Amino acid sequence: MPLTQLEHYLVLTGDLDATRNFYRDALGLREGPRPSLGFPGYWMYVGEVPCIHIAEWHTYRAHSTAAGISVSSPAPGTGPLDHIAFNATDLAGVRARLSACGVAYSVNEVPSAALTQLFLNDPNGVKVEINVR
Repeated sequence: MPLTQLEHYLVLTGDLDATRNFYRDALGLREGPRPSLGFPGYWMYVGEVPCIHIAEWHTYRAHSTAAGISVSSPAPGTGPLDHIAFNATDLAGVRARLSACGVAYSVNEVPSAALTQLFLNDPNGVKVEINVR
């Protein structure tokens, strides 16, 4: 069973709109089509790929429990997962967008890879890495 690609990450939240706004406004993802799934949420797209799914904790838990699917307990941050990462272009533009949205970030330079990494947190404490080459 060879895997072919990463499908998406699901971010569970107590504040759907703040989480959507972060991924849309600060990171530039696009809110796109989402089927009716039995609980509220958003799908955030990079290009044509809905790579970040956002759902509200309590309604998602109720829906999943009814379907026999286990759900982790609500907790801020990423639990055993450390971060999610995106590639980007235009370092100055990324920094300007984050600053305009009031998003604090840390910078890690990797000269041997001609790479600048920006690390920040979404409204739920999920660490996000942005790689610019």
